[in-house]
Amino acid sequence: MIDPLNSWNSPPKDLKLESNEIHVWRVFLAQTVSCLQSLQQTLSTDERTKAERFYFQKDRSQSIVSRGALRAILSRYLDLDPSTLRFGYNPYGKPSLIAEQGGDTLRFNLSHSHGLALIAITKNRNIGIDLESIRTDFPCQQIAESFFSPLENAVLRSLPLHLQHKAFFTCWTRKEAYIKAVGKGLSIPLDRFDVTLAPGEPAALLNFQENPQEVSRWSLFELIPGSELVATLALEGSRCQLLCWQWQYSSLANP
Repeated sequence: MIDPLNSWNSPPKDLKLESNEIHVWRVFLAQTVSCLQSLQQTLSTDERTKAERFYFQKDRSQSIVSRGALRAILSRYLDLDPSTLRFGYNPYGKPSLIAEQGGDTLRFNLSHSHGLALIAITKNRNIGIDLESIRTDFPCQQIAESFFSPLENAVLRSLPLHLQHKAFFTCWTRKEAYIKAVGKGLSIPLDRFDVTLAPGEPAALLNFQENPQEVSRWSLFELIPGSELVATLALEGSRCQLLCWQWQYSSLANP
């Protein structure tokens, strides 16, 4: 059982990842110039090129910090220089470490929104995470009708208007975290499976039309990373211990 009222603590110096643990790191994407420059030096050519494609400097900086922090965090578990890490991608675009650097064992997933990133890490099982900012100007019912299942739409419409936006983004993160964990992207239609979304209802995969056995294979957990933000962790299996860490530049990277 995972308590959604997460406490985001500083990691210990002798950080270890046990086989039954999930570590979720919270990263604030607004960082100092010195941090930004240091992290940029660890990025691959492709990662730097991707960051440079953003029109606004804020978006370029956040791309650098999210990828740089990911490298810094993974390097701590692997005892490798962050700049030496190499990533591969499956046919649907899900990233992983190459096998020679522990990709067969160490699994991770990343999501970012509204100046914040969450990075989930575990061993020997698939994992997905999604983070969204609750936007009250978003056409929730219109989008839900296109992407949510009939059951989810019925639940959403039954809620008072002031609860619908949070319920929509809660549902969205649960569906996104699941398909990210599976690693097949939007080749899995979002309206072909049901998740919980009502206020106070534990995160769960309720039904998968093509493969009902998926319900017992996966666990969903609610995370609370900050005010007006919702997040979901999807994990293959069920028995686990969640530890939430607050990333600090000085804790994982040399200034």
